[in-house]
Amino acid sequence: MAKLTGGEAVVQALINQGIDTVFGLPGVQNDFLYNALYDAQDHIKVIVTRHEQGAAYMALGAAVATGKPQVFSVVPGPGFLNSAAALSTAYALGAKVLALVGQIPTAKQGLNQGVLHEINDQLGIIQRLTKWAAAATSPAEVPTLVAEAFRQMESDRPRPVGVEIPMDVLKTNAEVDLEAIVGEVYNPPLDTDLLDKAAKALGNAKNPVIYTGMGALDAATDIQHLAELLQAPVSGYRTGRGIVDARHPLGHIMHGSHALWKDADVVLAIGSNMRIPLTWGVDKELTIIRIDVDPTTHNTFCNPDIAITAKAEHALPYLLEQTAKHNRKREDRTDEMLAVKAAWNAQTAYLEPQKTYLNIIREALGEDGVFVDDLTQVGFAARMVYPVYKPRTYITPGYQGTLGYGYPTALGVKVAKPDVPVISVAGDGGFMFSPQSLITAVQHQISVVNIVFNNNQYGNVQQMQRDLYGGKVIASDLVNPDYVKVAEAFGAQGLYADSPDALRDAIDIGLKTNGPTLIEVPMGNVPSIDRLRKLPKLRG
Repeated sequence: MAKLTGGEAVVQALINQGIDTVFGLPGVQNDFLYNALYDAQDHIKVIVTRHEQGAAYMALGAAVATGKPQVFSVVPGPGFLNSAAALSTAYALGAKVLALVGQIPTAKQGLNQGVLHEINDQLGIIQRLTKWAAAATSPAEVPTLVAEAFRQMESDRPRPVGVEIPMDVLKTNAEVDLEAIVGEVYNPPLDTDLLDKAAKALGNAKNPVIYTGMGALDAATDIQHLAELLQAPVSGYRTGRGIVDARHPLGHIMHGSHALWKDADVVLAIGSNMRIPLTWGVDKELTIIRIDVDPTTHNTFCNPDIAITAKAEHALPYLLEQTAKHNRKREDRTDEMLAVKAAWNAQTAYLEPQKTYLNIIREALGEDGVFVDDLTQVGFAARMVYPVYKPRTYITPGYQGTLGYGYPTALGVKVAKPDVPVISVAGDGGFMFSPQSLITAVQHQISVVNIVFNNNQYGNVQQMQRDLYGGKVIASDLVNPDYVKVAEAFGAQGLYADSPDALRDAIDIGLKTNGPTLIEVPMGNVPSIDRLRKLPKLRG
Protein backbone atom coordinates (compact mmCIF):
# COMPACT_ATOMS: atom_id res chain seq x y z
CA MET A 1 0.00 0.00 0.00
CA ALA A 2 1.42 3.37 -1.01
CA LYS A 3 1.41 6.36 1.30
CA LEU A 4 -0.19 9.18 -0.66
CA THR A 5 -1.99 12.45 -0.17
CA GLY A 6 -5.63 12.47 -1.13
CA GLY A 7 -4.69 14.58 -4.15
CA GLU A 8 -2.13 12.02 -5.27
CA ALA A 9 -4.69 9.27 -4.79
CA VAL A 10 -7.14 11.14 -7.06
CA VAL A 11 -4.57 11.58 -9.81
CA GLN A 12 -3.43 7.95 -9.68
CA ALA A 13 -7.05 6.80 -9.73
CA LEU A 14 -7.70 8.92 -12.85
CA ILE A 15 -4.61 7.53 -14.56
CA ASN A 16 -5.81 4.01 -13.76
CA GLN A 17 -9.08 4.87 -15.56
CA GLY A 18 -7.23 6.01 -18.68
CA ILE A 19 -7.75 9.76 -18.20
CA ASP A 20 -5.07 11.88 -19.86
CA THR A 21 -6.64 15.36 -19.66
CA VAL A 22 -8.29 17.36 -16.89
CA PHE A 23 -10.09 20.63 -17.62
CA GLY A 24 -10.17 22.97 -14.65
CA LEU A 25 -9.24 25.93 -12.50
CA PRO A 26 -6.98 25.69 -9.45
CA GLY A 27 -7.91 27.24 -6.14
CA VAL A 28 -7.05 26.99 -2.46
CA GLN A 29 -9.43 24.11 -1.73
CA ASN A 30 -7.83 22.09 -4.53
CA ASP A 31 -4.18 22.99 -3.96
CA PHE A 32 -3.12 19.44 -3.16
CA LEU A 33 -4.92 18.08 -6.19
CA TYR A 34 -3.00 20.44 -8.46
CA ASN A 35 0.25 19.68 -6.63
CA ALA A 36 -0.32 16.05 -7.57
CA LEU A 37 -1.23 16.97 -11.15
CA TYR A 38 2.07 18.86 -11.37
CA ASP A 39 3.94 15.70 -10.45
CA ALA A 40 1.98 13.65 -13.01
CA GLN A 41 2.41 15.91 -16.05
CA ASP A 42 3.88 13.03 -18.04
CA HIS A 43 0.51 11.26 -17.74
CA ILE A 44 -2.18 13.95 -17.45
CA LYS A 45 -2.41 17.28 -19.22
CA VAL A 46 -4.19 20.14 -17.46
CA ILE A 47 -6.21 22.57 -19.59
CA VAL A 48 -6.74 25.69 -17.48
CA THR A 49 -9.73 27.88 -18.30
CA ARG A 50 -10.70 31.43 -17.26
CA HIS A 51 -14.12 30.46 -15.92
CA GLU A 52 -15.47 27.28 -14.39
CA GLN A 53 -18.18 27.05 -17.02
CA GLY A 54 -15.43 26.82 -19.64
CA ALA A 55 -13.81 23.86 -17.88
CA ALA A 56 -17.08 21.96 -17.63
CA TYR A 57 -18.18 22.76 -21.19
CA MET A 58 -14.82 21.65 -22.53
CA ALA A 59 -15.18 18.33 -20.71
CA LEU A 60 -18.70 18.10 -22.15
CA GLY A 61 -17.46 18.70 -25.70
CA ALA A 62 -14.71 16.12 -25.38
CA ALA A 63 -17.16 13.56 -23.97
CA VAL A 64 -19.87 14.05 -26.60
CA ALA A 65 -17.41 14.04 -29.50
CA THR A 66 -15.74 10.79 -28.40
CA GLY A 67 -18.27 8.93 -26.27
CA LYS A 68 -15.52 8.50 -23.67
CA PRO A 69 -15.37 9.73 -20.04
CA GLN A 70 -13.89 13.18 -19.41
CA VAL A 71 -13.05 15.06 -16.21
CA PHE A 72 -13.28 18.64 -15.01
CA SER A 73 -12.11 20.05 -11.68
CA VAL A 74 -13.46 23.11 -9.86
CA VAL A 75 -13.38 24.65 -6.40
CA PRO A 76 -16.51 24.46 -4.23
CA GLY A 77 -19.31 26.95 -3.82
CA PRO A 78 -19.31 29.59 -6.57
CA GLY A 79 -16.76 27.61 -8.56
CA PHE A 80 -19.01 24.57 -8.68
CA LEU A 81 -22.14 26.66 -9.26
CA ASN A 82 -20.46 28.35 -12.23
CA SER A 83 -20.11 24.91 -13.81
CA ALA A 84 -23.67 23.82 -13.08
CA ALA A 85 -25.18 24.81 -16.46
CA ALA A 86 -22.62 22.66 -18.24
CA LEU A 87 -23.27 19.79 -15.86
CA SER A 88 -27.01 20.00 -16.50
CA THR A 89 -26.30 20.03 -20.24
CA ALA A 90 -24.14 16.92 -19.84
CA TYR A 91 -27.09 15.29 -18.06
CA ALA A 92 -29.41 16.18 -20.94
CA LEU A 93 -26.94 14.77 -23.48
CA GLY A 94 -26.08 11.58 -21.61
CA ALA A 95 -22.44 12.68 -21.57
CA LYS A 96 -19.83 10.78 -19.57
CA VAL A 97 -18.46 13.67 -17.51
CA LEU A 98 -16.92 13.41 -14.04
CA ALA A 99 -17.16 16.57 -11.94
CA LEU A 100 -14.32 16.67 -9.40
CA VAL A 101 -15.54 19.26 -6.91
CA GLY A 102 -13.56 20.63 -4.01
CA GLN A 103 -15.08 21.20 -0.57
CA ILE A 104 -14.35 23.20 2.57
CA PRO A 105 -12.63 21.38 5.45
CA THR A 106 -14.59 18.46 6.83
CA ALA A 107 -14.71 19.87 10.35
CA LYS A 108 -16.24 23.13 9.12
CA GLN A 109 -19.04 21.64 7.05
CA GLY A 110 -22.57 22.33 8.26
CA LEU A 111 -21.55 24.92 10.87
CA ASN A 112 -22.56 27.97 8.82
CA GLN A 113 -19.44 29.85 9.86
CA GLY A 114 -19.01 31.61 6.53
CA VAL A 115 -15.95 29.62 5.45
CA LEU A 116 -14.61 30.63 2.03
CA HIS A 117 -16.81 29.09 -0.73
CA GLU A 118 -19.20 27.46 1.74
CA ILE A 119 -22.71 26.69 0.45
CA ASN A 120 -25.53 24.65 1.93
CA ASP A 121 -25.56 20.95 1.03
CA GLN A 122 -23.22 21.13 -1.93
CA LEU A 123 -23.25 17.34 -2.32
CA GLY A 124 -27.04 17.41 -2.52
CA ILE A 125 -26.85 19.91 -5.37
CA ILE A 126 -24.29 17.78 -7.21
CA GLN A 127 -26.50 14.72 -6.77
CA ARG A 128 -29.45 16.51 -8.37
CA LEU A 129 -27.41 17.38 -11.45
CA THR A 130 -25.83 13.96 -11.92
CA LYS A 131 -26.62 10.28 -12.14
CA TRP A 132 -24.48 9.49 -9.07
CA ALA A 133 -22.34 11.47 -6.67
CA ALA A 134 -20.47 10.84 -3.42
CA ALA A 135 -18.04 12.55 -1.08
CA ALA A 136 -14.67 11.24 0.07
CA THR A 137 -13.95 11.28 3.79
CA SER A 138 -10.38 9.94 3.63
CA PRO A 139 -7.61 9.38 1.06
CA ALA A 140 -8.14 5.62 1.36
CA GLU A 141 -11.67 6.00 -0.04
CA VAL A 142 -10.61 7.93 -3.11
CA PRO A 143 -9.66 5.10 -5.50
CA THR A 144 -12.89 3.23 -4.83
CA LEU A 145 -15.04 6.35 -5.23
CA VAL A 146 -13.34 7.31 -8.49
CA ALA A 147 -13.63 3.77 -9.84
CA GLU A 148 -17.29 3.64 -8.85
CA ALA A 149 -17.87 6.97 -10.60
CA PHE A 150 -16.52 5.50 -13.85
CA ARG A 151 -18.55 2.31 -13.36
CA GLN A 152 -21.67 4.43 -12.98
CA MET A 153 -20.88 6.38 -16.15
CA GLU A 154 -20.51 3.18 -18.16
CA SER A 155 -23.47 1.30 -16.67
CA ASP A 156 -27.04 1.53 -17.99
CA ARG A 157 -27.84 5.01 -19.29
CA PRO A 158 -24.68 7.14 -19.42
CA ARG A 159 -24.85 10.44 -17.58
CA PRO A 160 -22.48 12.68 -15.61
CA VAL A 161 -21.30 11.82 -12.12
CA GLY A 162 -19.64 13.74 -9.30
CA VAL A 163 -17.03 13.21 -6.61
CA GLU A 164 -16.67 15.81 -3.84
CA ILE A 165 -13.35 15.91 -1.97
CA PRO A 166 -12.73 18.26 1.01
CA MET A 167 -9.47 20.14 1.10
CA ASP A 168 -8.27 18.33 4.23
CA VAL A 169 -8.80 14.96 2.53
CA LEU A 170 -6.74 16.13 -0.47
CA LYS A 171 -3.95 17.23 1.89
CA THR A 172 -3.85 14.25 4.28
CA ASN A 173 -1.19 11.57 3.87
CA ALA A 174 -2.40 8.04 4.35
CA GLU A 175 -1.88 4.50 3.17
CA VAL A 176 -3.91 4.02 0.00
CA ASP A 177 -4.68 0.83 -1.88
CA LEU A 178 -4.87 1.88 -5.53
CA GLU A 179 -6.41 -1.47 -6.55
CA ALA A 180 -10.00 -0.34 -6.12
CA ILE A 181 -12.58 -3.10 -6.00
CA VAL A 182 -15.98 -2.19 -7.41
CA GLY A 183 -18.75 -4.10 -9.15
CA GLU A 184 -18.87 -4.90 -12.83
CA VAL A 185 -20.28 -2.44 -15.33
CA TYR A 186 -23.96 -3.33 -15.59
CA ASN A 187 -25.98 -3.41 -18.77
CA PRO A 188 -29.45 -4.93 -19.16
CA PRO A 189 -29.47 -8.49 -20.51
CA LEU A 190 -30.97 -8.96 -23.96
CA ASP A 191 -34.57 -10.11 -24.04
CA THR A 192 -34.35 -12.24 -27.18
CA ASP A 193 -38.07 -13.03 -27.11
CA LEU A 194 -38.92 -9.34 -27.46
CA LEU A 195 -36.22 -8.86 -30.07
CA ASP A 196 -37.62 -11.80 -32.05
CA LYS A 197 -41.06 -10.21 -31.87
CA ALA A 198 -39.64 -6.90 -33.08
CA ALA A 199 -37.74 -8.64 -35.91
CA LYS A 200 -40.92 -10.29 -37.17
CA ALA A 201 -42.82 -7.00 -37.08
CA LEU A 202 -40.08 -5.21 -38.96
CA GLY A 203 -39.56 -7.99 -41.47
CA ASN A 204 -43.26 -8.08 -42.32
CA ALA A 205 -43.72 -4.28 -42.40
CA LYS A 206 -44.68 -2.62 -45.65
CA ASN A 207 -43.38 0.84 -44.77
CA PRO A 208 -41.04 0.70 -41.75
CA VAL A 209 -39.36 3.86 -40.50
CA ILE A 210 -36.54 4.29 -37.99
CA TYR A 211 -35.93 7.19 -35.60
CA THR A 212 -32.63 7.63 -33.80
CA GLY A 213 -31.51 9.59 -30.75
CA MET A 214 -28.32 9.89 -28.74
CA GLY A 215 -28.76 6.30 -27.52
CA ALA A 216 -28.11 5.11 -31.08
CA LEU A 217 -24.74 6.83 -31.62
CA ASP A 218 -22.66 3.73 -30.98
CA ALA A 219 -24.73 1.42 -33.17
CA ALA A 220 -24.54 3.36 -36.44
CA THR A 221 -23.12 0.61 -38.65
CA ASP A 222 -25.74 -1.96 -37.66
CA ILE A 223 -28.53 0.61 -37.94
CA GLN A 224 -27.50 1.46 -41.50
CA HIS A 225 -27.42 -2.24 -42.40
CA LEU A 226 -30.87 -2.70 -40.88
CA ALA A 227 -32.19 0.33 -42.77
CA GLU A 228 -30.82 -0.98 -46.06
CA LEU A 229 -32.26 -4.43 -45.38
CA LEU A 230 -35.71 -2.93 -44.74
CA GLN A 231 -35.38 0.00 -47.16
CA ALA A 232 -36.44 2.03 -44.13
CA PRO A 233 -35.74 5.77 -43.90
CA VAL A 234 -33.73 6.80 -40.80
CA SER A 235 -34.32 10.18 -39.18
CA GLY A 236 -32.77 11.99 -36.23
CA TYR A 237 -33.25 15.41 -34.73
CA ARG A 238 -30.63 17.13 -32.59
CA THR A 239 -28.70 14.35 -30.85
CA GLY A 240 -29.41 11.47 -33.23
CA ARG A 241 -28.06 12.96 -36.45
CA GLY A 242 -25.50 11.26 -38.67
CA ILE A 243 -26.39 7.67 -37.73
CA VAL A 244 -27.00 7.25 -41.46
CA ASP A 245 -25.09 9.65 -43.70
CA ALA A 246 -27.31 12.50 -44.92
CA ARG A 247 -26.07 11.77 -48.46
CA HIS A 248 -27.46 8.23 -48.27
CA PRO A 249 -30.94 7.99 -49.80
CA LEU A 250 -32.28 6.60 -46.50
CA GLY A 251 -30.71 9.29 -44.30
CA HIS A 252 -33.20 12.04 -43.44
CA ILE A 253 -33.53 15.07 -41.22
CA MET A 254 -36.30 14.50 -38.66
CA HIS A 255 -38.75 17.12 -39.92
CA GLY A 256 -37.89 16.23 -43.51
CA SER A 257 -39.34 12.77 -42.90
CA HIS A 258 -42.78 14.19 -42.09
CA ALA A 259 -44.27 13.09 -45.41
CA LEU A 260 -43.27 9.48 -44.70
CA TRP A 261 -45.20 9.29 -41.43
CA LYS A 262 -48.64 8.95 -42.97
CA ASP A 263 -47.97 5.56 -44.56
CA ALA A 264 -45.65 4.12 -41.91
CA ASP A 265 -46.91 0.88 -40.41
CA VAL A 266 -44.00 -0.10 -38.13
CA VAL A 267 -41.84 2.47 -36.36
CA LEU A 268 -38.56 1.60 -34.64
CA ALA A 269 -37.24 4.19 -32.18
CA ILE A 270 -33.62 3.53 -31.17
CA GLY A 271 -32.32 5.55 -28.23
CA SER A 272 -34.91 8.20 -29.05
CA ASN A 273 -38.10 9.33 -27.31
CA MET A 274 -39.57 10.06 -30.76
CA ARG A 275 -41.32 13.08 -29.30
CA ILE A 276 -41.57 15.04 -32.55
CA PRO A 277 -43.06 12.44 -34.94
CA LEU A 278 -45.58 11.39 -32.30
CA THR A 279 -47.12 14.85 -32.65
CA TRP A 280 -47.91 13.94 -36.27
CA GLY A 281 -50.55 11.50 -35.07
CA VAL A 282 -50.87 7.88 -33.96
CA ASP A 283 -53.55 5.32 -34.79
CA LYS A 284 -54.20 1.59 -34.41
CA GLU A 285 -52.52 0.87 -37.76
CA LEU A 286 -49.14 1.93 -36.36
CA THR A 287 -46.88 -0.51 -34.47
CA ILE A 288 -44.30 1.23 -32.30
CA ILE A 289 -41.10 -0.51 -31.17
CA ARG A 290 -38.69 1.14 -28.75
CA ILE A 291 -35.12 0.17 -27.88
CA ASP A 292 -33.71 2.15 -24.97
CA VAL A 293 -31.36 1.34 -22.13
CA ASP A 294 -33.53 3.30 -19.68
CA PRO A 295 -36.81 1.45 -19.01
CA THR A 296 -38.37 4.54 -17.40
CA THR A 297 -38.44 6.27 -20.79
CA HIS A 298 -40.52 3.69 -22.66
CA ASN A 299 -43.87 5.24 -21.76
CA THR A 300 -42.85 8.89 -21.51
CA PHE A 301 -44.54 9.99 -24.75
CA CYS A 302 -46.43 6.89 -25.84
CA ASN A 303 -47.20 3.28 -24.94
CA PRO A 304 -45.08 1.25 -27.37
CA ASP A 305 -46.28 -2.10 -28.65
CA ILE A 306 -42.84 -3.59 -28.02
CA ALA A 307 -40.52 -2.06 -25.40
CA ILE A 308 -36.98 -3.45 -25.35
CA THR A 309 -34.63 -2.38 -22.56
CA ALA A 310 -31.08 -2.60 -23.90
CA LYS A 311 -28.21 -0.57 -25.21
CA ALA A 312 -28.58 -0.13 -28.95
CA GLU A 313 -25.09 -1.43 -29.67
CA HIS A 314 -25.94 -4.64 -27.80
CA ALA A 315 -29.41 -5.18 -29.27
CA LEU A 316 -28.86 -4.27 -32.93
CA PRO A 317 -26.58 -7.16 -33.99
CA TYR A 318 -29.17 -9.72 -32.85
CA LEU A 319 -32.11 -7.70 -34.20
CA LEU A 320 -30.39 -7.34 -37.57
CA GLU A 321 -29.69 -11.06 -37.80
CA GLN A 322 -33.25 -12.05 -36.89
CA THR A 323 -34.92 -9.44 -39.09
CA ALA A 324 -33.09 -10.83 -42.11
CA LYS A 325 -34.81 -14.17 -41.50
CA HIS A 326 -38.28 -12.60 -41.64
CA ASN A 327 -37.73 -9.86 -44.18
CA ARG A 328 -40.13 -9.65 -47.10
CA LYS A 329 -39.00 -8.93 -50.64
CA ARG A 330 -38.49 -5.19 -51.04
CA GLU A 331 -38.08 -2.78 -53.90
CA ASP A 332 -35.30 -0.21 -53.90
CA ARG A 333 -36.69 3.12 -52.65
CA THR A 334 -33.88 5.42 -53.78
CA ASP A 335 -35.99 7.48 -56.17
CA GLU A 336 -38.79 7.86 -53.62
CA MET A 337 -36.39 8.91 -50.86
CA LEU A 338 -34.58 11.41 -53.08
CA ALA A 339 -37.94 12.94 -54.00
CA VAL A 340 -38.76 13.35 -50.29
CA LYS A 341 -35.41 15.05 -49.75
CA ALA A 342 -35.95 17.34 -52.72
CA ALA A 343 -39.38 18.34 -51.43
CA TRP A 344 -37.91 19.21 -48.03
CA ASN A 345 -35.13 21.20 -49.67
CA ALA A 346 -37.76 23.18 -51.55
CA GLN A 347 -39.84 23.65 -48.40
CA THR A 348 -36.85 25.10 -46.55
CA ALA A 349 -35.56 27.21 -49.45
CA TYR A 350 -36.81 30.38 -47.78
CA LEU A 351 -34.24 30.00 -44.96
CA GLU A 352 -31.71 32.38 -46.42
CA PRO A 353 -28.99 33.39 -45.77
CA GLN A 354 -28.81 30.61 -43.14
CA LYS A 355 -28.79 27.76 -45.68
CA THR A 356 -26.02 29.35 -47.72
CA TYR A 357 -23.87 29.89 -44.63
CA LEU A 358 -24.47 26.32 -43.46
CA ASN A 359 -23.61 24.91 -46.88
CA ILE A 360 -20.31 26.78 -46.78
CA ILE A 361 -19.56 25.35 -43.33
CA ARG A 362 -20.54 21.87 -44.45
CA GLU A 363 -18.20 22.04 -47.45
CA ALA A 364 -15.32 23.35 -45.34
CA LEU A 365 -15.58 20.61 -42.72
CA GLY A 366 -15.22 17.75 -45.16
CA GLU A 367 -15.87 14.15 -44.21
CA ASP A 368 -14.87 14.11 -40.52
CA GLY A 369 -15.17 17.71 -39.33
CA VAL A 370 -17.29 18.58 -36.32
CA PHE A 371 -19.93 21.32 -36.29
CA VAL A 372 -20.94 22.79 -32.90
CA ASP A 373 -24.08 24.87 -32.90
CA ASP A 374 -25.46 27.36 -30.39
CA LEU A 375 -28.81 28.96 -29.68
CA THR A 376 -28.58 31.27 -32.67
CA GLN A 377 -30.71 31.61 -35.79
CA VAL A 378 -28.09 29.85 -37.90
CA GLY A 379 -27.95 27.10 -35.27
CA PHE A 380 -31.74 26.69 -35.29
CA ALA A 381 -31.73 26.44 -39.07
CA ALA A 382 -29.05 23.76 -38.85
CA ARG A 383 -31.51 21.45 -37.11
CA MET A 384 -33.68 21.61 -40.21
CA VAL A 385 -31.20 21.69 -43.08
CA TYR A 386 -27.60 20.89 -42.09
CA PRO A 387 -26.42 17.56 -43.61
CA VAL A 388 -24.64 15.36 -41.04
CA TYR A 389 -22.37 12.65 -42.39
CA LYS A 390 -21.25 10.74 -39.28
CA PRO A 391 -22.26 10.24 -35.64
CA ARG A 392 -20.81 12.67 -33.08
CA THR A 393 -19.99 15.31 -35.70
CA TYR A 394 -23.01 17.52 -35.01
CA ILE A 395 -22.95 18.80 -31.43
CA THR A 396 -25.97 20.50 -29.83
CA PRO A 397 -27.10 21.10 -26.22
CA GLY A 398 -30.20 18.95 -26.76
CA TYR A 399 -33.32 19.80 -24.80
CA GLN A 400 -31.33 21.88 -22.31
CA GLY A 401 -30.93 24.63 -24.92
CA THR A 402 -27.94 26.17 -23.15
CA LEU A 403 -27.28 29.60 -24.67
CA GLY A 404 -23.57 30.36 -24.95
CA TYR A 405 -22.41 26.78 -24.49
CA GLY A 406 -21.08 26.41 -28.03
CA TYR A 407 -17.61 27.95 -28.16
CA PRO A 408 -16.09 26.40 -25.00
CA THR A 409 -17.74 23.10 -25.91
CA ALA A 410 -16.10 23.27 -29.35
CA LEU A 411 -12.72 23.80 -27.67
CA GLY A 412 -13.23 20.55 -25.77
CA VAL A 413 -14.15 18.79 -29.01
CA LYS A 414 -10.90 19.97 -30.60
CA VAL A 415 -8.78 18.94 -27.61
CA ALA A 416 -10.26 15.44 -27.83
CA LYS A 417 -10.07 15.27 -31.64
CA PRO A 418 -7.08 17.43 -32.60
CA ASP A 419 -6.76 16.03 -36.12
CA VAL A 420 -10.21 16.99 -37.42
CA PRO A 421 -11.51 20.48 -38.28
CA VAL A 422 -13.94 21.98 -35.76
CA ILE A 423 -16.22 24.94 -36.47
CA SER A 424 -18.59 26.52 -33.97
CA VAL A 425 -21.26 29.13 -34.57
CA ALA A 426 -22.74 31.65 -32.18
CA GLY A 427 -24.80 34.78 -32.19
CA ASP A 428 -23.42 37.96 -30.73
CA GLY A 429 -25.58 37.39 -27.66
CA GLY A 430 -24.51 33.82 -27.04
CA PHE A 431 -20.82 34.33 -27.74
CA MET A 432 -20.58 37.00 -25.04
CA PHE A 433 -21.47 34.38 -22.43
CA SER A 434 -17.91 33.07 -22.72
CA PRO A 435 -15.58 35.37 -24.69
CA GLN A 436 -12.87 34.62 -22.12
CA SER A 437 -12.65 31.15 -23.67
CA LEU A 438 -10.70 32.83 -26.48
CA ILE A 439 -7.82 33.26 -24.05
CA THR A 440 -7.96 29.57 -23.18
CA ALA A 441 -7.80 28.76 -26.89
CA VAL A 442 -4.82 31.08 -27.35
CA GLN A 443 -2.96 29.75 -24.31
CA HIS A 444 -3.36 26.13 -25.35
CA GLN A 445 -3.29 26.73 -29.14
CA ILE A 446 -6.70 25.16 -29.74
CA SER A 447 -7.45 25.68 -33.42
CA VAL A 448 -11.22 26.09 -33.50
CA VAL A 449 -12.85 28.38 -36.05
CA ASN A 450 -15.62 30.30 -34.30
CA ILE A 451 -18.13 32.22 -36.42
CA VAL A 452 -20.04 35.01 -34.66
CA PHE A 453 -23.18 36.06 -36.56
CA ASN A 454 -23.73 39.59 -35.35
CA ASN A 455 -27.13 41.29 -35.57
CA ASN A 456 -26.72 43.41 -32.42
CA GLN A 457 -29.58 41.70 -30.67
CA TYR A 458 -30.75 38.56 -28.97
CA GLY A 459 -32.11 37.64 -32.37
CA ASN A 460 -34.39 34.74 -31.51
CA VAL A 461 -35.95 36.67 -28.63
CA GLN A 462 -36.46 39.82 -30.66
CA GLN A 463 -37.93 37.84 -33.53
CA MET A 464 -40.61 36.49 -31.19
CA GLN A 465 -41.20 39.94 -29.74
CA ARG A 466 -41.78 41.32 -33.22
CA ASP A 467 -43.83 38.45 -34.64
CA LEU A 468 -45.79 37.14 -31.66
CA TYR A 469 -46.16 40.09 -29.30
CA GLY A 470 -47.04 42.99 -31.53
CA GLY A 471 -43.56 44.43 -31.82
CA LYS A 472 -43.01 44.86 -28.08
CA VAL A 473 -39.24 44.86 -28.38
CA ILE A 474 -37.63 45.10 -24.96
CA ALA A 475 -34.29 44.00 -23.47
CA SER A 476 -33.18 42.33 -26.71
CA ASP A 477 -31.16 45.10 -28.40
CA LEU A 478 -27.42 44.76 -27.77
CA VAL A 479 -24.36 46.99 -27.93
CA ASN A 480 -21.35 45.00 -29.12
CA PRO A 481 -17.60 45.46 -29.43
CA ASP A 482 -15.64 45.10 -32.63
CA TYR A 483 -15.23 41.33 -32.52
CA VAL A 484 -12.23 41.30 -34.83
CA LYS A 485 -10.40 43.67 -32.50
CA VAL A 486 -11.49 41.63 -29.47
CA ALA A 487 -10.02 38.49 -31.02
CA GLU A 488 -6.79 40.26 -31.88
CA ALA A 489 -6.54 41.77 -28.39
CA PHE A 490 -6.77 38.25 -26.95
CA GLY A 491 -4.06 37.02 -29.31
CA ALA A 492 -6.38 35.13 -31.65
CA GLN A 493 -6.86 35.65 -35.36
CA GLY A 494 -9.79 37.97 -36.10
CA LEU A 495 -11.44 38.08 -39.53
CA TYR A 496 -14.46 39.87 -40.95
CA ALA A 497 -16.72 38.35 -43.60
CA ASP A 498 -19.57 40.42 -45.02
CA SER A 499 -20.61 38.01 -47.79
CA PRO A 500 -20.83 34.26 -48.39
CA ASP A 501 -17.69 34.31 -50.53
CA ALA A 502 -15.84 36.24 -47.85
CA LEU A 503 -16.96 33.70 -45.24
CA ARG A 504 -15.73 30.82 -47.39
CA ASP A 505 -12.32 32.48 -47.72
CA ALA A 506 -12.15 33.31 -44.01
CA ILE A 507 -12.97 29.74 -42.97
CA ASP A 508 -10.26 28.46 -45.31
CA ILE A 509 -7.75 30.78 -43.69
CA GLY A 510 -8.91 29.82 -40.21
CA LEU A 511 -8.67 26.09 -40.79
CA LYS A 512 -5.09 26.52 -42.04
CA THR A 513 -4.08 28.56 -38.99
CA ASN A 514 -2.37 27.06 -35.96
CA GLY A 515 -4.44 28.65 -33.21
CA PRO A 516 -7.95 30.01 -32.73
CA THR A 517 -9.81 32.10 -35.29
CA LEU A 518 -12.88 34.27 -34.78
CA ILE A 519 -14.86 35.33 -37.84
CA GLU A 520 -17.44 38.10 -37.45
CA VAL A 521 -20.32 37.97 -39.93
CA PRO A 522 -22.79 40.87 -39.92
CA MET A 523 -26.36 39.67 -40.26
CA GLY A 524 -29.69 41.46 -40.23
CA ASN A 525 -33.10 39.99 -39.47
CA VAL A 526 -33.52 36.56 -41.06
CA PRO A 527 -36.47 34.20 -41.69
CA SER A 528 -37.67 32.09 -38.75
CA ILE A 529 -37.87 28.30 -38.67
CA ASP A 530 -41.10 28.50 -36.63
CA ARG A 531 -43.33 27.38 -39.51
CA LEU A 532 -41.32 24.14 -39.64
CA ARG A 533 -41.36 23.33 -35.93
CA LYS A 534 -44.93 22.04 -35.70
CA LEU A 535 -45.84 20.25 -38.88
CA PRO A 536 -49.46 19.17 -39.47
CA LYS A 537 -50.95 16.03 -38.03
CA LEU A 538 -51.16 13.23 -40.60
CA ARG A 539 -53.04 10.45 -38.83
CA GLY A 540 -55.07 9.58 -35.77
